[in-house]
Amino acid sequence: MPLLRKHQRKDSYYPQELSEKSKEQLAEAELRKLRQQFRKMVESRKSFNFRSQQKIKNQKEEIKTLQEEQDEITLLLGLIKSSKNLDLNRKNYMELRFLLQTKADYEALIKSMKVLLAELDEKIAQMEKKIVNQKQIFTKIQEANNPRKLHKQIHVLETRLNLVTVQFDKMLTTNAKLRKEIEDLRYEKAAYDNVYQQLLRRLSMQKKTMNMAIEQSSQAYEQRLEAMARMAAMKDRQQKDISQYNLEIRELERVYDHETKLKSFLLFKLNDRTEFEEQAKREEALKAKKHRKKRSKGESFESYEVAHLRLLKLTESGNLNQLIEEFLAKEEKNFARFTYVTELNNDMEMMHKKTQKIQNEITLLQSQQKSSHEDNRSILRQLEEKLKKTTEEADMYENSYTEINKTLENLKGLVENLFKKINCDATKILVQLGETGKITNTNLPQYFAIIEKTTNDLLLLESYRRILDIEGVETETPLAFVNPFWGGSALLKYAEPIKVNPPVLGADPYHDKLDEGADPKGRPAGTFLGTRAMTGPLAN
Repeated sequence: MPLLRKHQRKDSYYPQELSEKSKEQLAEAELRKLRQQFRKMVESRKSFNFRSQQKIKNQKEEIKTLQEEQDEITLLLGLIKSSKNLDLNRKNYMELRFLLQTKADYEALIKSMKVLLAELDEKIAQMEKKIVNQKQIFTKIQEANNPRKLHKQIHVLETRLNLVTVQFDKMLTTNAKLRKEIEDLRYEKAAYDNVYQQLLRRLSMQKKTMNMAIEQSSQAYEQRLEAMARMAAMKDRQQKDISQYNLEIRELERVYDHETKLKSFLLFKLNDRTEFEEQAKREEALKAKKHRKKRSKGESFESYEVAHLRLLKLTESGNLNQLIEEFLAKEEKNFARFTYVTELNNDMEMMHKKTQKIQNEITLLQSQQKSSHEDNRSILRQLEEKLKKTTEEADMYENSYTEINKTLENLKGLVENLFKKINCDATKILVQLGETGKITNTNLPQYFAIIEKTTNDLLLLESYRRILDIEGVETETPLAFVNPFWGGSALLKYAEPIKVNPPVLGADPYHDKLDEGADPKGRPAGTFLGTRAMTGPLAN
């Protein structure tokens, strides 16, 4: 309805000229729009009602499930708070506490039993070691009491001693070889150091020569630039002089043409005057013939008069002095122009000579510059090749030097470790001047001498100790073991005495190796005794 009212209001504003048919069409269109809007509103209302019903349904279902959960929780709380369940919980708590206590007790008991077992294992191992020692002592006693065995053992010890001496001799020879190699390496090191210093000096000299060559090339380049600048300036000056010369030549040609025209005009005039003079001469000759006799004495005067008259005819103003001055001025101008032209020709020739000389100098400088550049390039190539070779040689020498130093350092470290292991005395070396307690190239032979002496002493001690072990064997009785954990040893038995079986003849573990390494004369030749000697006190 409000829309219809609005429509009626709008229609009231329309002009009254509209027909009724157009009004009806507008009303129908508006009605269609209103129906469409109504349908849309009805559909939106239906969808809203459906969505609201769905939400209400879902909320009811959620409320129902929450109510069921609440009932279950209240039931569980009621069951938990019952006296029966409380008693059961207390009982379970007490049982759990008792079980935890028993667990802790058993864990403590297990730890104590582990400690006891560890102690028992240690004591068993000690007893086994003692049993093994007793077996060895018993076998040694039996062998010592048996003369055949004793003789066999003496023979074995002698062969071992021979092997040790052979090994020791080999060690001495190897030590001598190592000393010789060390001396050779020291000499080689000194030679390499000398060569290295020489190469360094050569490298510095080559660097200096390279720097000098670079400076010379830079100076030559600067001189070339200066010469090129001078050449450009001289070319500009030459162009200017040539242009000026061309202008002056043109001016002189113009003046020369004017003078030639003037001379031709004067010659033409002079020819006319000569004809006039010849006619006058003929008239005068006639007159002279007539008056020769009368005027023989005044011929010179008349000739002067005739010349004077001719000159007066030549002059326009009738002034002879002016004519003479003009003639002298023209002659002076012509002479000055001639001298100027000759001077210009001389200057041109000089300029041509100078330009030719400068061009020759430029070509000479260019050729010298090219040759100097080629020489510098060849010198630089040679220097680069020499520098490359010297750097390669220096790298090779440095690598060999580092390898030699590494080997020397390894030898020094091994000698120092051996020196410490065999407890050598270095007071004799430390007393010397400049010694710091470290092994150097100078005191290395002294350390070798001390090590050699101590090895001799140790080998003698080793042989003496083995003889004492054979002669002074004492038996040890096993002690009873007491268990401190159980408070006594009632449950443990004493260790039963072990029945020691003497070894069979030929059961010596080193017998086969000694027989294999013996030569026809009865002296051993293998390296087994040396290894046995090295596994003695030296290995510790």
